[in-house]
Amino acid sequence: MQETNALRDELLKELTVQHMEKLFYFCLKKTGSHTEAEDLTQDIALQIVTALNKGIVPECFSAWVWKIAKNRYAAWAKEKHSKHEHIAGGSIDDYDMADQGAEILDTMVHTEQMTLLRRELAFIKREYRDILVAYYIEDESVRSIASSLSLTESAVQQRLHRARNILKEGMEMAREFGKLSYKPENIGYIFNGCRGENNEPLNYIFRGLCKNILLAAYRTPATAEELAMEVGVALPYMEEELNALVNATLMKKNGNKYETNFFIVSAEAQEKIAKHLKQITPSLTKAAIDAMEFDIGWRNENCPAWHEGYQPAEIMKAALLMDEADTINFSFRKQFNKDASEVKGIGPWGHTIRPHGGEWDLLGTENYHGERPDYVSLTGCVSGPLEKDLPEIKFRQFRFDYKGIESKLPPLLTYADGKGIESVANGIWNEVEESILKRLEEYGYIKKTEDGYLPTILVMRKEKNLKMPPEVKAQLEKLRDKAREIASEHYLFCRNQILAEVPAFLKEDTFQIDHACANIFHIRGAIFEEALRMSYLSVGTEKVDPTLGAYLVL
Repeated sequence: MQETNALRDELLKELTVQHMEKLFYFCLKKTGSHTEAEDLTQDIALQIVTALNKGIVPECFSAWVWKIAKNRYAAWAKEKHSKHEHIAGGSIDDYDMADQGAEILDTMVHTEQMTLLRRELAFIKREYRDILVAYYIEDESVRSIASSLSLTESAVQQRLHRARNILKEGMEMAREFGKLSYKPENIGYIFNGCRGENNEPLNYIFRGLCKNILLAAYRTPATAEELAMEVGVALPYMEEELNALVNATLMKKNGNKYETNFFIVSAEAQEKIAKHLKQITPSLTKAAIDAMEFDIGWRNENCPAWHEGYQPAEIMKAALLMDEADTINFSFRKQFNKDASEVKGIGPWGHTIRPHGGEWDLLGTENYHGERPDYVSLTGCVSGPLEKDLPEIKFRQFRFDYKGIESKLPPLLTYADGKGIESVANGIWNEVEESILKRLEEYGYIKKTEDGYLPTILVMRKEKNLKMPPEVKAQLEKLRDKAREIASEHYLFCRNQILAEVPAFLKEDTFQIDHACANIFHIRGAIFEEALRMSYLSVGTEKVDPTLGAYLVL
């Protein structure tokens, strides 16, 4: 008996602490009258206390409390209104949901169900969500909602009725969030071109949420609701993110589905490509070195002044070998790739014209942890759309990810920095701002002398180049043909991997297919690392020469 009384007292305490306030607001919402709400709340509480005093011990106290509340409200409503008045009245309160199972309004105030309610509001479309939030959370009237949304009251009532059904269905559903919601994936990017005024696309693509939205929509084009479930983000935030990504041209909307607007190469394809590249790298590197040595040897013999600068020979060779790799790469790919100038929407840099003055293209790569050469990028001194139309400065620097070398090189140069290097190389350093000279000297690209400043990087002057005789040029091209033959075999292998997994919505985009193939094929890193392995190159990885990979063409 003592145990029964103790349990009853505990349940009465739970009723007082956890349920009475919610019961009152439930009744207030139902009746629309403070006085009637108090009376109905007391009636419900009396029914509960009476039952407990009779020794009733419910299996689930909370559910039992709300069952009594629902029944007492139904009795109150029956006494208060006729069925016709209840359904057809002017207030949305008249649209009672007792005939649809558990009432949504009842469910709203269940402690156990509030999380479900909030969950469903997070995944319901905006046209319904805004009305539900305005009516149930912000306590706005149908008339007020209709006015703010420029709808008729009848339209608001209909949407609210439909929204209740959707909400109820969702709350009864066992939601299954996608894998990306609890185990986000990472993707890398290869960026080519000139960024937009707001640093597009770099201001988007490195955020974890953005990466996983792009990855999910690439694998399977999906609606905003489906992406919200896959990534585990409430729909209001997902809609905002998707709008931004579409405006940035990183995604496109096809009907009610969103698609990622660039290629993302799978980890499986990267593994196959890396294995194939490893097989051909020794022969490709030797062929590239042979061609470069022949070219440089002839230049040194016939035009000793073809270059200037104060780089150690080993450092200079790194830039020249990467330049030879690019010469081999670009010359044979012409037969496979469509001329960018023939493609609509491609700018003077050979990349897709984007919003806010940008001109760029992007290739994504799924996270791949297997063995492969580190990436070697090529940078200049143009950082945004305000600089890309200025007179070209042919300063370039290959930047090597190998063993953290890239992080030890100077920061990317601005257009003014590049102009400063060009002026120093032309002997007009006195026209350069002192702050720029100081910065370039700190970076290691120029050095101060008794007479002024001199460049420390490789400087190639075109006007000092002799024209290579046809028979000599033929010998050089024969050496390059050997390298091209090896490289083209690997390129076709890469192309087959891309074509095998290209999603349907990108199958007709030949320019993006070419861009993906060209960048996943990337041979610079393989040749660089093989040249190090065979001791043809020797560059420090602890103390890195800041001019590594840098050169200027005048």
